[in-house]
Amino acid sequence: MGTPDIILPEKGKENILITSALPYVNNVPHLGNVVGSVLSADVFSRYSKLRGRPTLYICGTDEYGTATETKALETKQTPQELCDEFHKKHKAVYDWFEIGFDYFGRTTTEKQTEIAQDIFLKLHKNGYLEERTTKQPYCEANNHMSFLADRFVEGTCPKCNYDDARGDQCDKCGNLLDPFELINPHCKIDGSTPVPRDTTHIFLRLDKVQPEIEKWFSKSSVEGAWPQNGVSITKSWLDKGLEGRSITRDLKWGTPIPLSGYEKKVLYVWFDACIGYPSITANYTKNWELWWRNPDEVKLYQFMGKDNVPFHTVIFPGSQIGTGDKWTMLNHLSTTEYLNYEDGKFSKSRGIGVFGDSVAETGLSPSVWRYYLLANRPETGDTQFEWNAFIAANNNELLANLGNFVNRIVKFVNAKLDGVIPEFSPSHEEESYDFPKFIAEVNTHLAEYVADLEAVKLRSGLKKIMEISSLGNNLVQYRIDNTNLQANPVRTHTIVGLALNLVHLLASISSPYMPSTAASIVAQLNTPLALIPDKWSGNALSGGHRIGKAEHLFSKIDDSKEAEWKSRYGGTQASRDAEAQAKAQKAADKARDKERKKARKEKKAAEKANLEEIPKTTELPFRGVVAEEQAPPPAAAP
Repeated sequence: MGTPDIILPEKGKENILITSALPYVNNVPHLGNVVGSVLSADVFSRYSKLRGRPTLYICGTDEYGTATETKALETKQTPQELCDEFHKKHKAVYDWFEIGFDYFGRTTTEKQTEIAQDIFLKLHKNGYLEERTTKQPYCEANNHMSFLADRFVEGTCPKCNYDDARGDQCDKCGNLLDPFELINPHCKIDGSTPVPRDTTHIFLRLDKVQPEIEKWFSKSSVEGAWPQNGVSITKSWLDKGLEGRSITRDLKWGTPIPLSGYEKKVLYVWFDACIGYPSITANYTKNWELWWRNPDEVKLYQFMGKDNVPFHTVIFPGSQIGTGDKWTMLNHLSTTEYLNYEDGKFSKSRGIGVFGDSVAETGLSPSVWRYYLLANRPETGDTQFEWNAFIAANNNELLANLGNFVNRIVKFVNAKLDGVIPEFSPSHEEESYDFPKFIAEVNTHLAEYVADLEAVKLRSGLKKIMEISSLGNNLVQYRIDNTNLQANPVRTHTIVGLALNLVHLLASISSPYMPSTAASIVAQLNTPLALIPDKWSGNALSGGHRIGKAEHLFSKIDDSKEAEWKSRYGGTQASRDAEAQAKAQKAADKARDKERKKARKEKKAAEKANLEEIPKTTELPFRGVVAEEQAPPPAAAP
């Protein structure tokens, strides 16, 4: 058993290990990033702890790779300086959103090198790695001159013709790509056309380990009740047949490869990023293996967006299996689709959408943001962030339902009962109100809430909270006032006692979603936050208990804010003009190139026809080679 400061698994208990996808370090997360992994994982972590389970929630910044190296060149920093800066920025964003990590680390550590190299060498020893010479995109621009990671080659997708596909994947159709498949490929950094060059790399033989991955997947996906999108994505990879995948790159910024001849290469970030989970845990506790090499006593829950699924359900499990070691492996997978912004995409460069470093500017509490994001969590399909719906959620749900119920009963007890809960019995029965039925209805909803949270159905669980709050509003409606208090004190005292106990329950079940709101509720009740029970009896707070003073949980948002926030977070006029101009320029470039190709084709056909008319004995004067007029480069992306 661990010290009070360190959470460790406990014998005979249901031990829960939780990870959320490691956010890449060189950007500021937007709302979709937040709800897709860290916020969702935080809800489940808080819930698990309030069920009395030893629970560890681990996350951190993913810091190695081409993106960091390139960004550092742009900002004239060292990669380490860049990572230090953005690690702090990420942590500040998550702190504001009240994300309760047990440890938020990073991948640029000695533990990362130690554990990643150990896994690599065991895979090598067990015959799951092989050396291959491949062609890699190379940028010949004078100020670059380096191999390009697949994601730094951009162009048109050959599958769906999306004109902003990356060399590793098309975000529109979802197909995995080879950078040389792209139409009109160009370097993301300087726009030049990359050329193929030979380079030698190490490949992970996923094909060789596929039978074991399939065996594990069949068991884990059923026992862990994976969501359909996670199952479908993983199954599509397996059905297609796994192939060897390169796990090294021609970079400086990364985990060193522990093989002779590979001193100028590093491990590919998507091979060792998932290894960040155990390495971050190792930086949290020297007893990290009690969590990560303990499959009989620990269940692993992993949260991510759907684009990260294959790395967590194929590549990382394949690496774990290939080592031959005993590993805690994925039990439950929780994935999300995409959260879009007002029918468009979030764009930091264009100022479109709410990003983590600007959300506080609205002046609203984290609870309001957490509630709306989780109520619109894209669990089975893409969802939209819309300001009118955001305002309505605050005014019509949080304020009118939960806030109204808590404030009404706490104010009444302070005003009419001197702040003291009257003596009452939850088992009281009378003809004018069916108290046993009320308690039964609460317990029905509570059971549904627990079932939803156990299955990580976070949207549905949040809905159950509001339904339980509605039961409370119905209980007190027209039944707590001076007239009822004097005419039927026993019934009124029972209603007051049950209502305050329901508020106490609401604090516990809402705490995973809105921790600061729950903290305010228990402060008003003058009692600690309680564990989430299987059954509610309505007597945790008994007669004679003195409560605290009433405080408003939420405030009304004026409808005029919609236009204000849409303007503030909808991008500047300059950025919108630049975007429109860039699109127009791109279309013009395409049309011009098409016309020039057509003209060249017609010219060649005419020249060929003229040559056929010239007698064979006629000698043409030597004229040399006339260079074609070069088209100007396409307009830079805004």
